[in-house]
Amino acid sequence: MKVAITGATGFVGSRLVEQLLLKGHQPLILTRNQAKAVSAFPNVEIVAYTPNQSGDWQKAIAGCDGVVNLAGEPIAETRWTPERKQEIFDSRKLGTKKIVEAIAEAEPKPAVLINASAIGYYGTSETASFDETSPSGNDFLAKVCQDWEAEAQQVKDVGVRLVILRLGIVLGDGGALAKMIPPFQLFAGGPIGTGRQWFSWIHRDDLVNLIIEALTSPNMEGIFNATAPNPVRMSELCQTLGEVLHRPSWLPVPSFALEALLGEGAKVVLEGQQVLPKKTTSYGFKYQYPTAKQALTEILSS
Repeated sequence: MKVAITGATGFVGSRLVEQLLLKGHQPLILTRNQAKAVSAFPNVEIVAYTPNQSGDWQKAIAGCDGVVNLAGEPIAETRWTPERKQEIFDSRKLGTKKIVEAIAEAEPKPAVLINASAIGYYGTSETASFDETSPSGNDFLAKVCQDWEAEAQQVKDVGVRLVILRLGIVLGDGGALAKMIPPFQLFAGGPIGTGRQWFSWIHRDDLVNLIIEALTSPNMEGIFNATAPNPVRMSELCQTLGEVLHRPSWLPVPSFALEALLGEGAKVVLEGQQVLPKKTTSYGFKYQYPTAKQALTEILSS
C-alpha cells in the first residue's frame, strides 16, 4: 500500500512510518518540517504541506491507497490562552477539512481515511465509564473532537471508507511518560492531583498496529476507542511505575502546581475519564500490552 501520513514525524507517526516500511508498504510523508522528516526518513517520499491551507500538497494524495491523519497541535504542553485554544481547534478541524477536500478531488481516490480523534470527546468523570456508543461531553476538548470528527465524516460522501480512532494517552519511549519518569528517578514520584482520576492509555505499538489493521482491513469502519482494555486510576498507574522503576511512589504532585503551569489545560491530566474499547475488542483486535504493568515493563526495559 501507498499511505499518505500527516503527523509522521511525531511520537506516533514516526513509529507508524517505521512499521509500514518493515511490512513492505510505501509511506508518503506530508509535513510542515521537511528538514526534520528528511533527517528521520531519508529514503521516504516527503511532500511539504500546510495543514490549514489548500496547496499543491493535496495533489500528492491521488494514487495513495490510504490516508492517515494524525496532525494536530499538542494539547497539554502550554497554557490554554484564547489564542492557543484556537490553534488547537483549527489544527484539527481545518486540517481535517483540507485532507477531506484533497481526497474528494483525488483521482484515483484512496480507499480509506484513518482519522485521529481523542477520548476527550467524552468529557471527564471520576465515576462514569465510556465506550464508543457514549454521548459526547460539553467541555472545550469535547467540542474540538466533535467538530474534528464531523469534518472527517464528510469523506464518506465520496465513497471512501472512514475509521476514526479516539486516542487515549499514548505510552512509549517518549511522549507523556517521559515527563512522568524524572521525579521517580529522583525518588520524588507520586500521583498527580487526587490520584482518583482515570487514566485511559494505550501502548504506542498497539496503537500503530491498530492503525495498520484499519488500513488493511476493508471491513473495519466507523469509530473505535484506541485505548487499552484496562484503564487505571492515576494512583495505580504511578504505583506500577514506581514498582517497575524500583522507586517509591508516595509524593503526590498537588493539583495547584500543575494548574499554575498549564492553567485550564491541566484538566487533561487532573480529571480524566474511564474509556473502554468495546468496539475495538469486539472487532477482534489483539493487544500486545493489555495491562499497564505489561506496557510499562516493556517500555522501561527496552
